[in-house]
Amino acid sequence: MRRRLGTLRFLISVVVALASPALSAEGLPTLGTQPNASVYKVRGAVIEIAALRGDIVRVRIGRNGNRPPPDESWAALGTSRESRAPIERFTRGQIAGFTTSVIKVTVDQESGAIVISDRKTGRVLMADRRQAFRADPDGAGFSMGKSLPDDAHYFGLGDKFGPLDLLGRSFAMWNTDSYGFQEGHDPLYKDIPFFVGYTRQGYYGFFLDNTWRTTFDFGHEKPGQVTIAADNGPIDYYVMAGPTPKDVERQYAWLTGTPAMPPRWTLGFQQSRWGYPTEASVRDIVAHLKRDRIPTDAMWLDVDYQQNYRPFTVDPKTFPRFHDMVQTFSREGVHTIAITDLHIADHPNAGYAPYDTGIAQDRFVKKADGTNYIAPVWPGPALFPDFTQKATRDWWGALYRQFYLTDGIAGFWNDMDEPAVFDTPTKTMPLDNIHRIDEPGFASRKALHAEIHNIYGMQNHRATYEGLLALKPNERPYVMTRASYAGGQRYGTTWTGDNSSNWNHLRLTVPMLESLGLGGFAFAGADIGGFAGSPSADLLTRWIEIGMFQPLARDHSDEDSQPQEPWVGGKAQEDIRRRFIEERYRLLPYNYTLAEEAARTGIPMIRPLFMEFPEGLLNGIPLDLAAWGQFMWGPSLMVAPPPTPESPAPYSVTLPAGGWYDYWTGKPVSGVKPLKLWGASGMFLTLKDEGAASPHALPVTPRLDQLPVFVRAGSIIPRQALVQSTDETPKGPLEIDVYPGANCHGSVYADDGHSFDYRNGAYSRTDLTCMQHSDGSIDVSIGKPEGSYTPWWHSYHIVVHGVTRRLSQSVIERGHTLAVVYDADQQSVALEFPTSADAIKVALQ
Repeated sequence: MRRRLGTLRFLISVVVALASPALSAEGLPTLGTQPNASVYKVRGAVIEIAALRGDIVRVRIGRNGNRPPPDESWAALGTSRESRAPIERFTRGQIAGFTTSVIKVTVDQESGAIVISDRKTGRVLMADRRQAFRADPDGAGFSMGKSLPDDAHYFGLGDKFGPLDLLGRSFAMWNTDSYGFQEGHDPLYKDIPFFVGYTRQGYYGFFLDNTWRTTFDFGHEKPGQVTIAADNGPIDYYVMAGPTPKDVERQYAWLTGTPAMPPRWTLGFQQSRWGYPTEASVRDIVAHLKRDRIPTDAMWLDVDYQQNYRPFTVDPKTFPRFHDMVQTFSREGVHTIAITDLHIADHPNAGYAPYDTGIAQDRFVKKADGTNYIAPVWPGPALFPDFTQKATRDWWGALYRQFYLTDGIAGFWNDMDEPAVFDTPTKTMPLDNIHRIDEPGFASRKALHAEIHNIYGMQNHRATYEGLLALKPNERPYVMTRASYAGGQRYGTTWTGDNSSNWNHLRLTVPMLESLGLGGFAFAGADIGGFAGSPSADLLTRWIEIGMFQPLARDHSDEDSQPQEPWVGGKAQEDIRRRFIEERYRLLPYNYTLAEEAARTGIPMIRPLFMEFPEGLLNGIPLDLAAWGQFMWGPSLMVAPPPTPESPAPYSVTLPAGGWYDYWTGKPVSGVKPLKLWGASGMFLTLKDEGAASPHALPVTPRLDQLPVFVRAGSIIPRQALVQSTDETPKGPLEIDVYPGANCHGSVYADDGHSFDYRNGAYSRTDLTCMQHSDGSIDVSIGKPEGSYTPWWHSYHIVVHGVTRRLSQSVIERGHTLAVVYDADQQSVALEFPTSADAIKVALQ
């Protein structure tokens, strides 16, 4: 977006010395869009530091005596880039800088080194090495050196396949088709030049907004230094003050946008395969899922359904009743998702509308000589839309009209959009191909593919999302992309690409999804069972178990693999898999509440332990624990699969302080002694908490039919009765599972599941709390719902876990007699009563 003139800005700009420590500064004219700017120039470099908010600063460096380039970004929102916070400038000898309400910035006017720190605590967020900046000899590229503290750790960067902690490794940012990638393979499909940094004093965020090929080295080649370099492009980066991981995620979401809120059905189980070659085969799979009562919400169609692999076509021979198939599935609660790769077949004079209209409107990427670039992909010779033009994105979005409005396809899948090209060593198009930028907020110009490559898939994703939105303005689009860049979360979901069917890929799926979540992609998944290769029955079972606690639960494989639907491997395996799929559906109220939180705040659904326990390292919890097993599913559930899932060897689960319950039994396992019913009056139950234990390791012996899942003490989890799809209304009450502990709370969110009406108040958000008193009593409160939407449930079923003694009396609350049911095996008491427009409070004392 272009900046509005005349608005008060607060900006300080200071010179960076490139080679000599001597400062030679001169005042420069104030930019019209940046009044009150202080600009200094020294030996060909100019640096500007702006406070966008009290907790976010932006650094831009101009070279060759020039100001920084025009303020344009595919990632950072225009409203955020235009924002300014009050600052107080200071100069003390050779040190200049400013403070905000949160941050202190200092610039050494002799060396040019910048230090960004916490104003109140002095905690250093990021500090330049003395020779902070180097230009490449040709003047195009650059590198920056930042100090690496002894206690530092780093997390993020998007698709990175390996341990969660990036320390001691180096990475490239370059979207790449990486079929069958293995550990250490880099780069992969998505590049998000954002990381979360940690020292014992707190967390911060760093985002380099540069779409060219860049590299990040975290003390690999130069111990004690983080080196950030790019082949070309602007030096334009943001530092976020934290200090907690959740603060960093909120700050990054404010800067680059929150994830697109998905339809509710996308949280259900989804079946896919490249290798369902006919309509009959697809119908058979859906019928089998229904016959075996495996809850399912989506059926994905890979390139098999297309005529000669051409996007926006259907093969009339193999899918003769395509429209009827999609409509039939919809009536059964199964949503159809179709692949639409971006390569448009070079197929003139054949009535192929995407080609004909695209050629007529000049919508395709050019070669260096100005002619259309044509290269082989799935349909053979193909052209590539130039998505850097808004008009091209509008044209692309309109191509979905038949599929979306007439056939009723519910979602779309943009694959191969790195962009992938066959029969070339680089796997992509030439770097000197030409894109024509014609975009609001950008100066119209031509750009090399070397600049556009990393945002090409993101703009394909955007074109599809915005096209569907134009066709159905009040329906949430569902679009999945393989390639993307920072900010791409605004347009939908992603997955980890063409993974492999082996135990190591299962193990490292967790940190990969966590890294994507840290980079904004809260809604992401991995192909369950692995895409390349064929999983053993045990591997597929374990993958389904873990996959049910991840944002996207899609079973997908390639055509050369053996089938891997949930029933493959026999009834015993299918029964285990079904049980875990069913549990995902019972948890839908909790999961949908997590999804809404992610779309509103940017805090991901799947979380490293340090996000919920930011002081963990100081308390004996390894920050990188999730790389080898454990992760948080929202704030309340900790999933602890075996760190070596192929091995039957016992292992230890690290249970942070604060108390934990076993999710499957409801019984306390750590930190919370059972609540005892030590008396009763005619009106109330009395419960007593006998204390909390210290953090400890819990020994676990793996079993294929079990997945250790623990509930954090102080959590309240909403659950529902089992359904066969998310479109089915659950029967009975909403279950409220209470796990007493400190700061006991939860919430439940609901809306219509598909529209944007929630933006206008048509939603329901209910706060759930419980409070333990000094005498051991507990109050359970269900707040008055916020919003105008009426959810499906008409009564509540409250279950309080951790109770060890039977009680026969009833509880009377607000005129209702509530039957108290004690379960000695589950160690819980349950109460059921109707919902009410008023807040409900049940005292258990």
